[in-house]
Amino acid sequence: MANHTDDALHGVQSRVIKKKKKRPNLDIIPEFMRDDGMMHRYWVKRFSLFSRFDEGVRLDRESWFSVTPEKIAVQTARRLACDIIVDAFCGCGGNAIQFAMTCSRVIAIDIDADKLEMAKHNATIYGVAHKIEFIHADFLQFASSTNLRPDVVFLSPPWGGPNYKKRSNFNIETSLLPVGASELMQHARRLTDNIGFFLPRNSLSPQVIALAGVGQQCEVEYNYLDTRLVAITSYYGYLIQQDSTAADSDS
Repeated sequence: MANHTDDALHGVQSRVIKKKKKRPNLDIIPEFMRDDGMMHRYWVKRFSLFSRFDEGVRLDRESWFSVTPEKIAVQTARRLACDIIVDAFCGCGGNAIQFAMTCSRVIAIDIDADKLEMAKHNATIYGVAHKIEFIHADFLQFASSTNLRPDVVFLSPPWGGPNYKKRSNFNIETSLLPVGASELMQHARRLTDNIGFFLPRNSLSPQVIALAGVGQQCEVEYNYLDTRLVAITSYYGYLIQQDSTAADSDS
């Protein structure tokens, strides 16, 4: 009897119980996402991108994998709270909306007019559109010609699509769009020395540090969503927390 019992227990223990993945309801997914299995993963995470998604948030295909998750955007907005902030690559407005919660005035810039319209619409849902000035422009040209002197510039340039995750190291001088990190910093510093830079989690650390300049410092914050590292944010200028003993953001 003992042997039979042991065999039965072993049989139960050795079985692997696989959870069936819940398939998304294709009827409520935007049409351009329905035949794209990769996009289904982003749809499942929609409330981590915008907690008020069901109130009519609008995103195009690129925005689904480029928008900052809301909890991380909230954390960044707390760190960058100021009077005037420039969001240099605002996209569909994920960061700009949260900046409007902590800053007096937000200058949201994007070269894509359609994304700006989505950002305006999404900001209206969150009740902060009146605090954001949306500017259709190339940030590089804007920085070269404006007389504006904001307190902070936030850089979150395109990373070249979701394939950045497949690289062991992400070169921020050759892989960011439209130009490398150093050139972006040069333009941003025409406006202010106080810069926040949102970057892939696998960015090369020496390159991130080098952006501070000779003899200067930077602070790198690790951005987690639940227990998963999803990105880093580096801070320059007075944004560095001199008395900080930890640079992690468990969002």
